[in-house]
Amino acid sequence: METFDISEELKKLPAKPGVYIMHDEDDRIIYVGKAVILKNRVRSYFRESTKKTLKISQMVSRIKWFEYVVTDSELEALILENNLIKEHQPKYNTMLKDDKTYPYIKVTVREDFPRIHITRQVKKDNARYYGPYTSAASVKETIELLRKVYQIRPCRSLHGGPCLYYHIGQCSAPCIGKISKEEYAENVQKVLSFLNGNQKPLTQQLEAKMQEASENMDYEKAAEYRDMLRSIGQVSEKQKITDLSGDDKDIIAIAGNETAMIVQVFFIRDGKILGREHFYMEHTEGEKKEDVLKSFIGQYYASCPGIPGELIVSTSVEDRELLEEWLKSIRGSRVRITVPQKGRKEKLVELAEKNAQIVLAQDIEKLKREGNAVRELEDLLDIEIRRIEAYDISNISGFDSVGSMVVFENGKPKKNDYRKFRIKSVEGANDYASLAEVLTRRFEHALAKDEKFDKLPDLIMMDGGKGQVGVALSVMEKCHIDIPVCGMVKDNNHRTRGLYYNNTEIAIDKSGEGFKLITRIQDEAHRFAITFHRNLRSKGQVHSVLDDIPEIGQKRRREIMRHFAGIEELKKAEVEELQSLPGMNARAAQRVYDFFHTV
Repeated sequence: METFDISEELKKLPAKPGVYIMHDEDDRIIYVGKAVILKNRVRSYFRESTKKTLKISQMVSRIKWFEYVVTDSELEALILENNLIKEHQPKYNTMLKDDKTYPYIKVTVREDFPRIHITRQVKKDNARYYGPYTSAASVKETIELLRKVYQIRPCRSLHGGPCLYYHIGQCSAPCIGKISKEEYAENVQKVLSFLNGNQKPLTQQLEAKMQEASENMDYEKAAEYRDMLRSIGQVSEKQKITDLSGDDKDIIAIAGNETAMIVQVFFIRDGKILGREHFYMEHTEGEKKEDVLKSFIGQYYASCPGIPGELIVSTSVEDRELLEEWLKSIRGSRVRITVPQKGRKEKLVELAEKNAQIVLAQDIEKLKREGNAVRELEDLLDIEIRRIEAYDISNISGFDSVGSMVVFENGKPKKNDYRKFRIKSVEGANDYASLAEVLTRRFEHALAKDEKFDKLPDLIMMDGGKGQVGVALSVMEKCHIDIPVCGMVKDNNHRTRGLYYNNTEIAIDKSGEGFKLITRIQDEAHRFAITFHRNLRSKGQVHSVLDDIPEIGQKRRREIMRHFAGIEELKKAEVEELQSLPGMNARAAQRVYDFFHTV
């Protein structure tokens, strides 16, 4: 992630509704919020005059950069916010983190005498679903109204005698044959018509009754009809952030000008927008949008880990059928490419296109900075640079180690080329040996013509100084590879201070774009390594030597790792010291001691 100037980015915020996403220094999403006006809401967090709770103050102090998604309404922003919170579980969100979802109205149309009720789960059960809605109270009131007006049964079973609802005139009692299947179906069709957007007949009926009650000075009854109309208004408001089919789709839109084009992709999974990403397309001068879009689909989905069943695009694509057949061969089942002309899908494309246009406007300035950054680095090192690889190692107290390789091309991260390494041959916290293993494996793959590693960089950057550079040069000498290597040197406060290159530390202008690029590369290598380590740890996939000791589970392993700096220190521990750790007993402590001292 490039150096993010919050004060400058705040000036670019649009006066539109949407969702904003706050990231910390490790690129974790720490807060997701919605706004009626993004400009006002996001700026308020950074305004000193704004009173903040302790939690918000702590959250703001951890924000390193933010992004946002523009929506067409506050309702859409609210639903998207909920989807993203459930997906990413940000640390500072509390209101929408539980397992609740927004309510839907369900009509069980496959039953002989269908029912209408509220639900929070959309299933593929051939029922009709409407929603989601933001107000559960309004949904319940609307369902009650529809049942009452159209005499729809509320009971789960048709067995038994008539219930209270029949006796008070709110159910047609199909359970005892008081209404035929055909007549009941007509009433259900009126319900479906209402839920499909034709509210006029019912609202006119209620408005007439409200007027009549008011003229008769029955103001309590008139207020009831007014509340019914209000509930209908809330339920009938349309939104498009959630797609009710529940299928996986990608929404792809493109925006461009004479010199650049941006492709924006919204990822819909299980019917919900759970993420988005934009891509800058190079060398588009004079190209048509449909040609650029075709190129994007071919390049992106060739290495995409999961291809959805439908790509909804903003413009027609040349050779659509050929592309569909190619995508099918990768996915193993049919993939449709569609250009919607109306309805919810068309609105989703409009939403993606609007965000693409915003990104394009912002990226033009960013791209200029990236180009300047690469040129500054080329002048500093006196080499030509297109592709840069950077490496970092992550471990916890020396117990588990992983390595990362990040790639920058033309000053921008190329995430499809990032690579992860689980350290296999090194025990303990030995970063030099771990780096040597990672680099050896990387270059051996290249020499073996492994297509995942076939591109060699113009420059290798190591997170460190003379020692790390020496490791890289030694590995390349053994592999008979010659690539310039420089170290990204940090000061005592862990801030980048310069480059170590050709046995010399080179000072850098800290106000220049080249320095910002170096810092960005260093931060990205570190972030990618620790994120990989964290993900493996959370999935239980990182193996520690402690995993081989009987009676040492996750809690005890965590306490051991907190207490000891590494394996060597642990080996020197006596049983009494081990037993003093939280959660340990004499038997477990003896097991650990015996593991390291029994031949």
